[in-house]
Formats: sequence, C-alpha cells, structure tokens
Amino acid sequence: MSSSHVVIAPDKFKGSLTAPEVAAHVAAGLRRVHPEVRLTALPVADGGDGTVDAAVAAGFTRRRAIVSGPTGEPVTASYAVRAETAVVELAEASGLRVLPGGVRAPLTASSHGTGELIAAAVADGARHVVLGLGGSACTDGGAGMVAALGARLLDSRGRDLPPGGAALRDLDAVDTSALTDRLRGVTVVVASDVDSPLLGPDGAARVFAPQKGADPEQVQILEAGLARLDAIVRRDLGRVVAGLAGAGAAGGVGFGALAFLSAQVEPGIAYLLDLLGFAAHLDGARLVVTGEGSLDAQSLRGKAPVGVARAAGRAGVPVIAVSGRRALDDDELRAAGFAGAYALTDLEPDPVRCMADAGPLLERLAEQIARARLGEPLSGPRATS
Repeated sequence: MSSSHVVIAPDKFKGSLTAPEVAAHVAAGLRRVHPEVRLTALPVADGGDGTVDAAVAAGFTRRRAIVSGPTGEPVTASYAVRAETAVVELAEASGLRVLPGGVRAPLTASSHGTGELIAAAVADGARHVVLGLGGSACTDGGAGMVAALGARLLDSRGRDLPPGGAALRDLDAVDTSALTDRLRGVTVVVASDVDSPLLGPDGAARVFAPQKGADPEQVQILEAGLARLDAIVRRDLGRVVAGLAGAGAAGGVGFGALAFLSAQVEPGIAYLLDLLGFAAHLDGARLVVTGEGSLDAQSLRGKAPVGVARAAGRAGVPVIAVSGRRALDDDELRAAGFAGAYALTDLEPDPVRCMADAGPLLERLAEQIARARLGEPLSGPRATS
C-alpha cells in the first residue's frame, strides 16, 4: 500500500453508533481537512456486538437466518461466511439487544438461537466456525446452543430440560451422540474478550447475571444451575473445563462451547484482527485511528482499541483513540500504546447530547486529529470545528 494512507479501525460506540458508522464519521472529518489522504476503513470487534458487521466490512458475505431469540420469539439474525469459514455472533441471536421490548428474563433466557445459527452456517458449508461471544441475554451455560445442535440435556425422568439457566438445577444426564455426528469435521473457535471462569466470584452468574436482570436470589439459582451442569459434564463427558479462561463468557456459553463443541478459546480482538487481515493494512500506513464508546479500565483488559494499538505498535504505526468518554490518564494511554486520545466529552460535556449527536461530534474530533497528526491542509478552505 502507499505511504499516505490512514487506517480507521474502531469498535462500536455502544448505544450510539455501530463500528462502520464510527469509521464513516471519522473518515468524513479527516477528508474535510485532508481530502488527498487515502483512507482505509476496517471496523473491528472483539467478539461481542458488531463482530459480524466487522467481518462483512472485511470482505465476508452476510447471510441471514430466522432463529429463536433469547425468550423463544423468532428473530432474523446474521452470520458471515468466506470460503469454509463462518463468523457467528451470539448477540445476533441470543443478545440483550434482541429481547422483545428489552424485557429481561434472567432465569429462562436461552442460547438456543446461537446453536441454530451455527447449524445454519454448517449447512451453508462452513467447516470452521468462529463464535463471537458477548452481549448475551442468557446465563444457561450454552445449554440452549448445544441442544439446538443435537445434544440432549435430560432430567431424572428422561425429559428434555426447559430453556434457561434455572432449569439446569434439574439436569441429570447429557447425551451428545447426535451433536457429535452433526458437527463431525467442523472446528469451532471462541472469540471473546472475557477471561472469566464459569463458577465462583469471578464467574458467569455472579459477575454478569445482574447485567441480564438477575437479582441476588436469582444469581444464586443460576450459579447452582451452572454448577450442576459442570458436575454432569464432568461425569458424563469427562470434560473438566469450568475453570478455564473464557468458560464464563456470555453467561457460560463459553463453557458450552468448550465442553460440548471441543472449541478453542482465543482472545477476541487479537484473533479477529488476524482473521480480518488487519496487519496487511498497516503496511506503509502513517496513522491508525481506533476507538470505542468508553475508553476506561475495561479497555485495558483486551478490548478492541487496545488490541488495535498493540498490533499497530508492532508495525511501528502511531495510534490515536477516539471515544465517547475517556477515563484513562496520559500515562495509562501511553502504556497501552496510544499516541493520543480524543473524546466527545471534550467537545460536549453532557453525555446525553454526546450520545444523541455522536456522529457530528465525532467528525469534529476527526478534523482536530487531521490537523494535529496529519498537518494543516496545503490549500483550500479550512473546515470548521
């Protein structure tokens, strides 16, 4: 690539802009000041919301399927394919954002639709499935997902369990024979930014179930259900995976993928950057602009912008972060690999207005970045900010 291009590789601004929308607004602001600079937009994701969008932006083909939503209602969900690789995003089928009316159902929400999406991808010819985990509405340990793929989770009377994490307390046996046949020759990689185990104080129920609407009593019910699932999997499948990093991702769907699908767990952003061919776009780049809605301590635990900064740093390309709000100081930013950071709250302190006007504000930030990092325009009218 030429030596004049800028790579724009943001994650979403949650609740405000998708990653492709963030990239488009950054590009618009940069072009106002430097129309001559070539821009390469490569939206990214860490396995959560927006993972399919990022894959499509990188050249994958979008496919759609009607599957079960987290509370059983039909939803139209997307996955992405390229050759024999499919990118499946749990949030598309089993995420909080597809709950009807946003009403949460912490005890009964299921990952069944995610399994249906995997099945659709396999029927489409996929032999390598990348499963992005994040933003889930369920805490069912992946039980719904694996049931959709042919596994049977049975109570003491030999009946299939109803959906949801609470029902797992009645689990008595699992049968994976049909699932094994269905997925023969298919490999699964879990891409997740969560390194939590399944159980305990850092696990799926205690840390994440409250975000899905669970009160303290319901958290204990879900913890008991996940513990029962782990015990039966140990006994019937001989799999001891509950303590592995990522088992607690997406309400324990990471555990289901490890235990039933023999999946590998990979750090979401690093794996997806490799899958999307990010390194090739850094060749000769003069600047990378990345970002997410909130640049804070959570960002330092492997979120997309830090992953982008690390990859660009290895290539010797400076990285600027844009965000809705910034909660990291200059030393933390430098240590994470950023040459600078700009936040919408620098322009508009009211967070409500920041969310409502995120696009135009982001373009103004991009104009500032263009002048500060690419120099003043050689000629022509200056854009206002």
